[in-house]
Amino acid sequence: MFARLVARRFPHRLSRGFATQVGGRSELLVKRPDDVVITFAKRTAMGRARKGQLKDVPVDELLHALFRATLEKTKLNPALLEDICVGTCHPPSPLYISRAAAIAAGIPVEVPISTVNRLCSSGLQSIVNISNSIRTQQIHFGMAVGVESMSLNPRPTPEVVPAIAENAQAHDCVQPMGWTSEMVAQAYNIPRQKQDEYALISHTRAAKASAVEAGIFSEEIIPVEVRGSVISVDDTVRPGVTLESLAKLKPAFMENGASTAGNSSGVGDGAALCILTTRSRAELEGWDIVGKYITSAFVGVEPRYMGISPVAAIPKVLAKTGLQKDDVDVWEINEAFASQFAYCVEQLQVPIEKINPNGGSIALTHPLGMTGTRQVVTGLAELKRRGAEILCTSMCIGSGMGGAAIFVNEARS
Repeated sequence: MFARLVARRFPHRLSRGFATQVGGRSELLVKRPDDVVITFAKRTAMGRARKGQLKDVPVDELLHALFRATLEKTKLNPALLEDICVGTCHPPSPLYISRAAAIAAGIPVEVPISTVNRLCSSGLQSIVNISNSIRTQQIHFGMAVGVESMSLNPRPTPEVVPAIAENAQAHDCVQPMGWTSEMVAQAYNIPRQKQDEYALISHTRAAKASAVEAGIFSEEIIPVEVRGSVISVDDTVRPGVTLESLAKLKPAFMENGASTAGNSSGVGDGAALCILTTRSRAELEGWDIVGKYITSAFVGVEPRYMGISPVAAIPKVLAKTGLQKDDVDVWEINEAFASQFAYCVEQLQVPIEKINPNGGSIALTHPLGMTGTRQVVTGLAELKRRGAEILCTSMCIGSGMGGAAIFVNEARS
């Protein structure tokens, strides 16, 4: 079904070997010495942009706090690190500030660092980059980070020269993401009420998961100290959201539009981190293994309909692994906007019970560079709670791209 769906909507992709299937669930669960495994996966609590607990904290300070907390928690000798990759989108001079933050946190100057920007999947791309370096034996031990301060570094307005803007697809490529949400809603007939209904699912689940007595998010959050205060709880979740309160909100991006502040991803701040190595190295050092990275896939779609890209990326990554959709136990599909999220859920025909079980970016917020890493942290924590095995993460990506990746849980409650 997936292959037929993609063949109809994206026929050019089949010529790139899309339909080739290898592995399968049983094969992915086999443990091998050269597996790329995750030994630590945590995130900071998130803050509402311009209003929340991290609104005045720049990226270097946020990274510094996360690095320090990680080293203290893991008791890791930072000299063992061979590379760090930081996914982030909008801070100026991101490589300089990332390296400075690492050094100030006690990571030796001998440990190199890079930054990567693939917009909404930057955090996932950092994991992919470190994993690929490990697989090719360039390194054996590295750290992947996703971080963003949308309070201090909001999305700039991209500009292209007139000769490029004359191309319709190029013009659409640099338009605001809210505009693309409205284009998806119009093209695929996603009415306002349906968008609000999907948004309510996210808000309700996140409110339940964030409750102190539930303690769900506390399992994935590492407390960090910033300016003498310990940050350990998201301030982005809005309890008490109802369908009626969502219906009262005005369109946020276009007059008579359907995307609002209540059914679109929040703007926020935060950071997340994964430590990766080979299975053989982890076992030699006695490190816990919480997950295994399998593979990823990135695709391009019409920029105007950016949000539908998981419908192309997910089948591609499943085909690469030989998985069927029923093999996946938990899905983390980023909720950039309820319009595109509703479309993706219904086209992929994945049970909503398996998708973002503790809410997604509509309720939690979407710090661009962080989200790709945060979804992995969140998904692995949920697999552990369930005693389940396979995670698929996916997100649409600004400018008209999409990404997806497969991970295996190796932690048991």
